[in-house]
Amino acid sequence: MIILQVVASMNPYFGGISQGIRNLIPALEDIGIHNEVVCMDDPNSDYLGLDTFPIHPLGPSGILWAYSFKFKSWLKSNLSRFDAVIVNGLWLYPGFAVYKANEQIKGKRPKIFVMPHGMLDPYFQHSESRMLKALRNWFYWKLIERKLIHSADGILFTCEQEMILARETFRPYHPKKELNIGYGIPEPPPYTEEMSAKFLELCPKIKRKNYLLFLSRIHQKKGVDLLIEAYLQLKEQRYNKELPLLVIAGPGIDTTYGKQLKQLVDQNPMLSDAVFFPGMLTGAAKWGAFYGAKAFILPSHQENFGIAVVEALACGKPVLISNQVNIYREIQEMNGGIVGPDTLVGTLNLLKCWIGFTPEEKQEMGNQAKSCFHNKFAIAPNALRFKNAIIQ
Repeated sequence: MIILQVVASMNPYFGGISQGIRNLIPALEDIGIHNEVVCMDDPNSDYLGLDTFPIHPLGPSGILWAYSFKFKSWLKSNLSRFDAVIVNGLWLYPGFAVYKANEQIKGKRPKIFVMPHGMLDPYFQHSESRMLKALRNWFYWKLIERKLIHSADGILFTCEQEMILARETFRPYHPKKELNIGYGIPEPPPYTEEMSAKFLELCPKIKRKNYLLFLSRIHQKKGVDLLIEAYLQLKEQRYNKELPLLVIAGPGIDTTYGKQLKQLVDQNPMLSDAVFFPGMLTGAAKWGAFYGAKAFILPSHQENFGIAVVEALACGKPVLISNQVNIYREIQEMNGGIVGPDTLVGTLNLLKCWIGFTPEEKQEMGNQAKSCFHNKFAIAPNALRFKNAIIQ
């Protein structure tokens, strides 16, 4: 069986979808499911050519719609080679092109599946900062996207919460099948001293000190401002001895929002020696940050799955997350972390609850975090669920 994974970009800077594809494909190959990827990236992009599976870059594309004039003819020549097509993500040209090409194909037609990756979450239609985009998406749904969703052989969801929320956002909404296949990541590499060394090169003041880790895009949606404000309040309440340092890692520090947060930290003496921004972490430095942390924290306003959350679990680190991270139910069930509302009070309580635990309680939650990863988010069972959904 051969599958075509369709995605706007395989650029790791954008995280989520491209990393999920890179995690899944090797596990599918292990059970006899071969994959190719088509994307709208520039063929000269430096992040291409490093993967073990075929990638067909047909860009550069338009920024707003990921349009590539090459894609239509490529589909016409290649679509019938595949048993199934997975459209990863919504609201962009690649999904529309697949829908039109599948309508027009003569002879063998592949099954078409859509994996929204959280893009049907009602958050995106109700957030005050996205009103124009919400209006655009409403029109796009009426004119184009609902046709893809309703004609697809199935809609693939990463968790139960994503599937439930998707039913609330647009009307009409009548997919042929809703399939909760879960999501997974590979086992992280074992800890090495090199990992710590690489991380400490980027964050030297952390050496031999306890810290909490935020690792995600630095964006308003992620609740980074809530985290810094809650952390500052605990500092002001004299929790200095119990409170670990705070590492806020990820791309986005050079945005307007990121610069505002950095300025807030730099200008406050209570924060300037306690909160650190090492930038985007990859490879050994990323794993060094995970393994060295006491816990992971993400007070996000919306998170479909949260690969970094699961990476923390896989490293045996408790996760302190908002109830807007869609896998919070699975984590609560396994006692792999602490869950609260995506508010300032909720974030403050996450931190207070964590620092109030005894060392033994923290260790036990770390053990449960590891069990949660193996039971809920390991890549091999996820690949098998994916295969069964596609072939049924």
